Amino acid sequence: MGTKTKLAYIHSILTGATVDGPGVRYVIFFQMCPLRCKYCHNPDTWAKNSLGIKTLESVLADILKYKSFFNFSGGGVTASGGEPLLQAEFCAELFKKLKENSIHTALDTCGCVEIDNNVINTIDYTDLVLLDIKHTDTTAHKDLTGKDNEAAKEFLKYLYKKNKKVWIRQVIVPGYTAEVKYIEGLIDYLKDYRSIIEKAELLPYHKMGQKKWEKLGLKYPLNVEPPDRKTLETIKEMFEKAGYETLLN
Repeated sequence: MGTKTKLAYIHSILTGATVDGPGVRYVIFFQMCPLRCKYCHNPDTWAKNSLGIKTLESVLADILKYKSFFNFSGGGVTASGGEPLLQAEFCAELFKKLKENSIHTALDTCGCVEIDNNVINTIDYTDLVLLDIKHTDTTAHKDLTGKDNEAAKEFLKYLYKKNKKVWIRQVIVPGYTAEVKYIEGLIDYLKDYRSIIEKAELLPYHKMGQKKWEKLGLKYPLNVEPPDRKTLETIKEMFEKAGYETLLN
């Protein structure tokens, strides 16, 4: 009897990406997410939609078309979302196949998932984790995302235990994560994991997802303006002073 074909619910695919890990990348945006971030610019990824079902074989075949671009640029494949680890069984199998083809793998995750066997297997085949920090304070995290951050904290501990390379991603949201006091606390929190953190990426809050919320019949929950350049440069300097290579996207 043959092995059951692995299926994934995929929202979209982006080829030629340059901001989701090193080099030129093939980015898979998976459907479903455990969080409901107030600033989310992809609320259309939250729910499962059968229109996006793809087989492991079809995804892998499409990826392999771009292998020469990965080799030339030092790029590879990034699993993003939504939250890819809600479909960790598929991710693990895909990443395993990619490693067999010498393709770099990156995982863009919020870390708010149970560390089960499928998640463990995915991490084992992951070269780089792009860890989206929502907020380090539990109450503020719940206010911002709808859930606490205990799972995310345990996830970072597990990455440290496995000595897995990490790029920290922090969305800079006025009223939540744009204050100097918060950034000081974030840098202090991360110091215990400094040996695995290769880079910090600062992502300024923007309103580009607001129309998506309205199109879905949802009320956009934030009433703040994007951070000004001075604030962003100050935060960047704080990370650099702490010894991090820092990108301001």
